[in-house]
Amino acid sequence: MPAYLDHAATGPMRPESVEAMLPFLSDRFANPSGAHRRARDARRAVDEAREELASLVGCAPGDVVFTSGGTESDNLAVFGLGSGDGVAVCSAIEHHAVLDPVASIDGRVVAVDRRGRVMVDELRRVIDHGPVRMVSIMAVNNETGLIQPLAELADVVRAAAPGAVLHSDAVQAFCWTDVARVCAPVDSFSLSAHKFGGPKGVGALIVRSGVPLRAQLLGGGQERERRSGTQNVAGIVAMVVAARCTAVEREVEIARIGALRDRLLDGLLDRIDGVIDTLGPDRSDRVAGIAHVCIPGVESEALLYLLEREDVSASAASSCASGALQSSHVLAAMGIDAELARGSLRLSLGHTTTASDIDDALVVVPAAVERLRNGGL
Repeated sequence: MPAYLDHAATGPMRPESVEAMLPFLSDRFANPSGAHRRARDARRAVDEAREELASLVGCAPGDVVFTSGGTESDNLAVFGLGSGDGVAVCSAIEHHAVLDPVASIDGRVVAVDRRGRVMVDELRRVIDHGPVRMVSIMAVNNETGLIQPLAELADVVRAAAPGAVLHSDAVQAFCWTDVARVCAPVDSFSLSAHKFGGPKGVGALIVRSGVPLRAQLLGGGQERERRSGTQNVAGIVAMVVAARCTAVEREVEIARIGALRDRLLDGLLDRIDGVIDTLGPDRSDRVAGIAHVCIPGVESEALLYLLEREDVSASAASSCASGALQSSHVLAAMGIDAELARGSLRLSLGHTTTASDIDDALVVVPAAVERLRNGGL
């Protein structure tokens, strides 16, 4: 049986989410911006979804801005949040959906330590360098699974740049943390449905009341004029159903998946000579769903090829449009040697992961590594 261990890239839709979506692709298809009965029905579905999502993530319904996903939400945050002439600041291990927009407007980047934690002194130094409009620090890293101490970092931002807006890319956080609690210290955070069992192409930017946001898409005035464009009603409804299911099951799933993740990591450490748990022995500040290792003596591209031949799906870093492997800016920022980083492997688990998937990985991965080290492909 195939072992799908790339849930951090995307996961299968939950059956409940598919079922909720279907009526809005057929009978309940109307544009929610219209004035007739069918349109009002669609608008009511969006409003109800907005209210439920708000209750799940700890905000007011009016704080929810529906988007096309995490990338748009992050871009909207970088380009639209805050006021004045200050610059945008982000950490060096952000997803490219934050890092690239910040670079495009000559923003500043904050260094991280060997485990990928934002360094408090460095954050202060970067902020003190000049006026800051907004700061973006991800809640959970998409490659390593490290959880940032947002509350501690928020205190630094509030003290050093009291006028700055604090944003967090929480795309990888929803499955594995209580986002309402984790993101309570920030002014804004991003979500993407397909990371927690919803459809691709829909997400949300949560913007607290009173936080200035300049729209980047103009034309229809939807989302209280913060994001124009006809709402993806089917996707929005399906996303919120997936969020509800995830929230209900979260505590149990964290325990179940965490145990599987530990068995996977321990098994790899035991069966592969020289393999390195990228975040080290401390597993208290990483999410349950991501196991990241670096394997000396192999290259990720060749390793992934052999895993795919044995029906094990994994990745080496974050997904990109071409599907080609790129060197990891996250591992580089953590100071991991480039030669070692070439053997990186991310195995990510989700709500459909089973013990059998872990069993398969613990057979296939060590065998593939041994084959590559012996010069085979």
